Amino acid sequence: MLSGQPIIILKENVERNTGKEAQRSNIAAAKAIAGAVKSTLGPRGMDKMLVDSTGDIVITNDGATILSEIAVQHPGAKMVIEVANTQDDEVGDGTTTAIILVGALMEQAEIMLEQGIHPTVIAQGYRMGMEKAIEITTGLSYKVDATDRKTLLKITDTAITGKSVEQIKDKLDGIIVDAVMAVAEKANGKIVVDEDDVMIKKQKGQAMDDAELIRGVVIDKVRVNDGMPKKIPKAKVALIASPLEITKTQVKAKIKISTAEQVNAFSEQERGALKKLADLVIDSGANVLLCQKGISDIAQFYLAKAGVFAIEDVPEKDMKYAARALNANIIAKPDALTAKDLGTADLVEEDTEGNVTRISGCKNPKTITILLRGTSDYLLDELERAVVDGTRVVMDAMEDGTYVVGGAAVETELLMKIRDYAQTVGGRVQLAIEGYATAYESIPRALAENSGFNPIDKIVELKNAHAKGKKNAGLNVYQGKVVDMLAEGVIEPLRSKRQSIQSASETAIMLIRVDDMMITQQGGKAGAAPGM
Repeated sequence: MLSGQPIIILKENVERNTGKEAQRSNIAAAKAIAGAVKSTLGPRGMDKMLVDSTGDIVITNDGATILSEIAVQHPGAKMVIEVANTQDDEVGDGTTTAIILVGALMEQAEIMLEQGIHPTVIAQGYRMGMEKAIEITTGLSYKVDATDRKTLLKITDTAITGKSVEQIKDKLDGIIVDAVMAVAEKANGKIVVDEDDVMIKKQKGQAMDDAELIRGVVIDKVRVNDGMPKKIPKAKVALIASPLEITKTQVKAKIKISTAEQVNAFSEQERGALKKLADLVIDSGANVLLCQKGISDIAQFYLAKAGVFAIEDVPEKDMKYAARALNANIIAKPDALTAKDLGTADLVEEDTEGNVTRISGCKNPKTITILLRGTSDYLLDELERAVVDGTRVVMDAMEDGTYVVGGAAVETELLMKIRDYAQTVGGRVQLAIEGYATAYESIPRALAENSGFNPIDKIVELKNAHAKGKKNAGLNVYQGKVVDMLAEGVIEPLRSKRQSIQSASETAIMLIRVDDMMITQQGGKAGAAPGM
């Protein structure tokens, strides 16, 4: 205000929230997002049906998928969803845990703000609590060897349990672990796994039980000519990037033909050139050809006559996968093809039912394919999400060589230990650290609620067990009993737990410190704030 006249600095379409109003807004947004996914946590969690503006339906209980499908406008809510995206990118699992934790931390912050504790003090306490939580979680971890298939199966089983595809999880566990172990490589004394080396293909029309692991690739193409064999055992595969056809010239030219003999001469010359291209493939010893471009009818005829199985217009991505699986080289032109460039496989066959070609039995493949089958697209999509989560957690465990127990055992231990730690700090920061510890109650509470048990009773039982030194005590969601989660085989990668703690805590700290929000509206007018 200047001499009773308001000074307007912000544009008319900027909405401003300040002080407690801004804080309450962010807290409400975080709690709303956490509430949206809370019921999906755990093996007995429920699914969500999401329908977008075009009518496409997604049915899932995967936290990252749910949050990526819903449209939010609130900036605080967008930051919370970013936690899920980061968790999914870095680890592949634990997204729901991270979101519930953000909501609980903001809820505790709301209580402290009402008590008059300054946001900076809360943020400081939360940061100290986060550092202590990561330290405690690391201390609770166990070592796992990259060749310990039995333990890796348990880790996969924990990630898949609770998905819609749970009835075939025993078969999927084995497929996932074997796939990741097959492509794992050792570099500088460490295990390294590239998630892109595990290709997931979906085929509609058969039961989920028919999922299989193929030591090779599946290409969504079939042979170009019916005269070619459907099946090639002991395959020698050539990969060519250029077309096996006569390409157009770069410059415009006209040729005047006046006699039938000239027409025949041109046809013979074209046939001869195409036969030469086919012969280059045949002479290399290849009996299977994957061509990234087209194959002319004449070249197809000569290849079929020689018993060569050929596929045209193979996508570049599939060509690269095939090269790594077959240990072959992708050749630019047929005349550069030699026997050394060929890849080998035990069998190449056309699956007419699924309109795909399967290349299997590759020796030491650098890529591997998981072929999923299901009766509907919705089921296949959820099956794929479960397999992606499973492969990622196995990769995490193999690369880090560490895991922790599940069933809210870690969260209960953090709840107890961080409260003890808070007693050693003192001052108002102590209250913030205690509030941070209390937020971890949200995980066992959600597990108990989703399983149909009284959350207060189960939290008390968990605390009693941990107070007696049973650090692996967690909630069996099927029986409602507090049991040893390590003995039950409910385990998950340390990386997943550590990332969820860190990303949730840092996002809560950032949101707590916000006391002024200026939102530019798209069109329309928002009331301008006087004095600005």
